[in-house]
Amino acid sequence: MSAINVTLPDGSIMECDRGTTVFQVAQNIGERLGRAAVAGKINGDLVDLSTPLDGDAAIEIVTFDSEEGKDVYWHSSAHVMADAVLRLFPDAKLTIGPPIDEGFYYDFDVEQPFSEEDLEKIEAEMKAIVKADIPFERREVSIDEARELFKDNPYKLELVNEIAEADDSISLYTHGGFTDLCCGPHLPSSSRIKAFKLTSVAGAYWRGDEKNPMLSRIYGVAYPDKKMLKKHLEQIEEAKRRDHRRLGRELDLFSFHEEAGVGLPYYHPKGAMLRQIVCDFSIKEHLKRGYELLRTPHLIKSDIWTTSGHRQQGYPMYFTEIDGQEYGIKPMNCPGHILIYKTHTRSYRDLPIRYFELGTVYRHEMSGVLHGLMRVRGFTQDDAHIFCREDQLQDEITGVIDFATFMMRTFGFPEYKVYLSTRPEKSVGTDEQWEIATQALIQALHANNLEYEEDPGGGAFYGPKIDIKVKDAIGRLWQCPTIQCDFTQPERFDITYVGEDGKEHRPVMLHRVVLAGIERFLGVLIENYAGAFPLWLAPVQATILPITDRNNDFADQIAARMFDEGFRVEVDKLSGTLGNKIRNAEMQKVPYMLVVGDKEQEAGAAALRSREEGDLGPQPLDDIIARLKSEDVPAGA
Repeated sequence: MSAINVTLPDGSIMECDRGTTVFQVAQNIGERLGRAAVAGKINGDLVDLSTPLDGDAAIEIVTFDSEEGKDVYWHSSAHVMADAVLRLFPDAKLTIGPPIDEGFYYDFDVEQPFSEEDLEKIEAEMKAIVKADIPFERREVSIDEARELFKDNPYKLELVNEIAEADDSISLYTHGGFTDLCCGPHLPSSSRIKAFKLTSVAGAYWRGDEKNPMLSRIYGVAYPDKKMLKKHLEQIEEAKRRDHRRLGRELDLFSFHEEAGVGLPYYHPKGAMLRQIVCDFSIKEHLKRGYELLRTPHLIKSDIWTTSGHRQQGYPMYFTEIDGQEYGIKPMNCPGHILIYKTHTRSYRDLPIRYFELGTVYRHEMSGVLHGLMRVRGFTQDDAHIFCREDQLQDEITGVIDFATFMMRTFGFPEYKVYLSTRPEKSVGTDEQWEIATQALIQALHANNLEYEEDPGGGAFYGPKIDIKVKDAIGRLWQCPTIQCDFTQPERFDITYVGEDGKEHRPVMLHRVVLAGIERFLGVLIENYAGAFPLWLAPVQATILPITDRNNDFADQIAARMFDEGFRVEVDKLSGTLGNKIRNAEMQKVPYMLVVGDKEQEAGAAALRSREEGDLGPQPLDDIIARLKSEDVPAGA
């Protein structure tokens, strides 16, 4: 058997026999790595551990610690779960079962949705499959063979027919009597799944389209050991405690009304105040950085959306007809900003021009993907568009990066991950434009010493982008700021500036948000703080609690004084006993309570209670105001 050279990630070379598997390479490197390996990479391609080497190659061993490793582990777990379901519910029809950010799910077409009791039975059956140590085996079959295999499953047939448009064969994975369409890779066998839990059941439309059948979706998660699973389940419970939808109800921040339209939030007084605080701060910081405020209409003629390319790209828009002409309800603000740019002849001396709008947009999201404030049909973007010369591009991108990271720190997100999202399959513009735009973003990332991961195909249809995902208080990542570099829209709308040479030149356009959609950002903010906002963000900063009715007038006087000092305060005259009033304020997560009785009224003081520190005792009102003023500032401002 001839020898081959295997190049490892550290650059070292290992000599192996031809036909050595990836798993054997892992074992040769170290017994511990062999136990931890879940898959491998051959020359950058993800493969099963059982894959043999037929020549010299660069090899990387993939473990659960990596994102790709988790995907392999969770995808294998999804197959085991689907096998268990079919054993218990043989009439169920399989649809799809992918790994997701926090585990996996599988969708099934069943007569009755699964219950919590069903999950316990499915888990027990999964344990039997795991204990049986059944190997995962990959095989390639023809399209006709796949059609025959899945002839009784319309969902799988639909997928097979789509694959047939591009390929002559299709890959399957089998363990025991279970077979599924899959590209893989998978774990070597079912026994590698050490600890798992089915976490919930939900409804989901086939492919997220409400016109399609409603399916029953089972969510689950799996880990290589019980301690990791326990930690994850504790995080799930913490996430439930922080769920912005629940807190929105409990703190009386917002509501949704299906009878008035799904995916459209209604802000209650405290929620509207929180939103206004965020928006006011955003406006102030934009003006400090040379942005100019704009306001554009919600309705724009459809021709504009054809020019921009949104319509041809199948953007989820709403259309209406007015006076015999079709209009689109805007899903983006950029065409309106471009039209304002075109109202004047622009000189190279005018650039950069930075336009900013808190622009409300609407997108026809499928009802199956709507999720509280995180995914809605109507939302407001802290949206800006920068028109600049190509030689100004690096400075402008750096300026946006600085602005975005400042905003994240200020709102309580000091940690984040950066991604470079590149050209998607459906896009507009030339290869040269995309290359220049992509390199501009890469150079800015390097110049700012930012580490980043690449998200292939994740760019906007008109340009690549930098995406910043912030890490919240329990370690979850949320997509917030984005910076998009666009050479195509200026060309499609034929916008120019007069250069120093007296000739017309094409500006570059940066699309960016430094928070996110305001609705989404509020959802992230609520969950990050679990509703207990710092003083500067709290919709109600202090509640004044009169002990008896004869203290009500004095409480009103304190409220008036504090309002004049710029604080957001309430007086609770209705909650009954003082104990009830304190409990109510604590439930509402108000930062401070000022208790006033006869003694405090006589002394012109209040007994101060802090959400964080508890009872702080009687204090003069001037001292209380001074304390609150020292805290009533954004963390990074």
